[in-house]
Amino acid sequence: MTHIHHPQDKSDAAHTAVTADTKAAQHAGQPLLERRAFLGTSGALVLGFALPSGALAAGRQASMTEGHVLNAWVRIGSDDTVTVICGSAEMGQGVLTAIPMLLAEELDADWARVKVEQAPADPAYNNPMFGMQATGGSTTVRGHWEPLRKAGAAARAMLIAAAAERWKVDAAQCRTAAGVVTGPGNRRARYGALAEAAARQPVPANVVLKDSKDFKILGQPKRRLDTPNKLNGSAKYGIDAQVPGMLVAVMARAPMPGAKVRTLDDSAAKAVPGVRQVISIPHGVAVLADGYWTARKGRDALKIDWDQGATAELTTAKVEQMLGDAAKAGAPSVAKAAGDLAAGRSGATKQLEADYSAPYLAHACMEPMNCTAWVKGDEVEIWAGTQSQGPAQGILGSVAQVAPAKVKVHTMMLGGGFGRRFAPDFAIDATLLSKLSGKPVKLIYTREDDMAAGFYRPAAAARFTGALDAAGKLLALSADVASPSIMGGSGFMKIPENGVDHFAVEGIADMPYDIPNLRLAYSRQEPGPQVWFWRSVGHSQNIFFMEGFIDELAQAAGRDPYEFRRELLGSQPRYKGVLEAAAKAAGWGKPLPAGVFRGIAVGQSFGSYVAEVAEVSVAADGTPKVHRVVAAVDCGQVVNPAIVQRQIEGSIVYGLSAALYGKLEIEAGRVKTSNFHDYPMLRMNEMPKVEVHILASSEKPGGIGEPGTPPVAPAVVNAIAAATGKRLRSLPIDAGKLRRA
Repeated sequence: MTHIHHPQDKSDAAHTAVTADTKAAQHAGQPLLERRAFLGTSGALVLGFALPSGALAAGRQASMTEGHVLNAWVRIGSDDTVTVICGSAEMGQGVLTAIPMLLAEELDADWARVKVEQAPADPAYNNPMFGMQATGGSTTVRGHWEPLRKAGAAARAMLIAAAAERWKVDAAQCRTAAGVVTGPGNRRARYGALAEAAARQPVPANVVLKDSKDFKILGQPKRRLDTPNKLNGSAKYGIDAQVPGMLVAVMARAPMPGAKVRTLDDSAAKAVPGVRQVISIPHGVAVLADGYWTARKGRDALKIDWDQGATAELTTAKVEQMLGDAAKAGAPSVAKAAGDLAAGRSGATKQLEADYSAPYLAHACMEPMNCTAWVKGDEVEIWAGTQSQGPAQGILGSVAQVAPAKVKVHTMMLGGGFGRRFAPDFAIDATLLSKLSGKPVKLIYTREDDMAAGFYRPAAAARFTGALDAAGKLLALSADVASPSIMGGSGFMKIPENGVDHFAVEGIADMPYDIPNLRLAYSRQEPGPQVWFWRSVGHSQNIFFMEGFIDELAQAAGRDPYEFRRELLGSQPRYKGVLEAAAKAAGWGKPLPAGVFRGIAVGQSFGSYVAEVAEVSVAADGTPKVHRVVAAVDCGQVVNPAIVQRQIEGSIVYGLSAALYGKLEIEAGRVKTSNFHDYPMLRMNEMPKVEVHILASSEKPGGIGEPGTPPVAPAVVNAIAAATGKRLRSLPIDAGKLRRA
């Protein structure tokens, strides 16, 4: 159920705490790109961003010989088909529909004739917010909001110019609608009939974009363009790749970063019929065979004695102890400070202290990691579901010792990404195995390999203190956060001089509440596992911490948790707007069925604001049941409300699965969690009813793939506290702590 809300106060929609573009650029560690010039080529009508000269020449040659150009944003065929090229990866979030909608709106295209193609890896398709061709950080629509619309508007102007020239009239006398140019005397010409002539027109230096009130495609719940191919089975995922003569590889991977093979006995593996090679590489030992099951059988027959080094004795309990102790000791690197913390505390009549924690989490994509690579002399070709085509060219060029331009990346459909497929490990290993074996190689992670292969959401701990006066006003707040550093472990970002990894504190350092005295700080701790971006990154655990503690403060102040938050959001109208909308839609304060209680939480991430209300009951054995989640979202101007609804719903499934079940168990330096039996996903019978309420806004779009995840865990835990009087400060939810005697 989706609802569009039009706020009465237009000034609320005009407020932005932090610009989405700047924040995403900071996340990527890259400067924002300047807008590039458009270019035109002969044949079909083609528009794109400026390319290196070699790529541009190749594109022109392709247009003359094949009637289409891959290195451009839009192609119009003589049959009136408008083909939009999408440089971002489709992993279920809807970019293969949203990107065409942006361009088609300003083009005045006939949506029924719009198609989409996946772009090759090429700097022409760099994400404007990253400075590289990559998909993540909920940036695709935000980054392409203006460039793609300008591409469509420029194409429309060139079509009009071609029609005006043909009819010998002033271009100002011509109009466009649904793929047709009309002129004086009711002259009409379809885009397909004008495309060749339009391609010869000069590209306009400046174009005027539509006012949102004139949108006919944007803001509409258009059906997704990629759905038919998924339904009929023609959509190809990375794991579907087939190359003549390829071998299939399965690896025995190092149990932790830094672990090395001490001894290897591969005789039993080589004796398995169909096993062709056993190859040791830095990340482990691979068995290459004629097929997957043979390779897996060979891998399982390997006898490896690992030198695990410093992580040999690592356990979940030791991770929790390390992080908890560091948070309690006080974090040294200050992320944000205001006022005088000691003075704020001295004026308090009530002080509160609480310790929160969250575990390492796997991404658990439904399609395990895989890549097919073929090193052919001075060229590399890969087939992979990857979120980072651009970086892959440079990385794999280095691996195979070829020029990056000689690395061809086929971006396949992604069976889930969540940040995991931004990592290069599976592509690096497949490329290395192809180079060493002399054969095309498809590397496939088993589910167990995927779960134990690293690249986890960081475990984290936080100690909070809060001070309230006699009237229940929040005078002071401190938070000391301890966790591994994504920036430090990424390989392409550096921790700032102040020592604060902003991923580790986002959701806390940028919390919205008006608190006069603050100290929010970070302590970097590295237990051992490789950490990485996970859906909503630091917000996923930190908004759970922050919103749980705010609820505790409201309880200590004797205040309603919704009203307590609302009063602290005086300078944050967009936060306040979603909070009020969610509470109203959920019927906050109205009676619920016996045994059912509400909890609320609010957060901002990736330029979008989301509040969620959860309705929860707790059985006598402590098992929680989430009956309903009401979400209100302000994501700026909406490209496709149906996509927004589905992304919020999917985010709630993902976040609720983590809240109820998500935890990686480590024993003796190895991840013991192995499959969905011990790392469950939410089942259909556990799924709550979800309502999504979208607030109308004139702001530029925010991201939508991730912001729905952070508020769900605190909303549920806050509802559990209301139901049982017991405050859970760690995830996943421990039903044993809620059991009634």
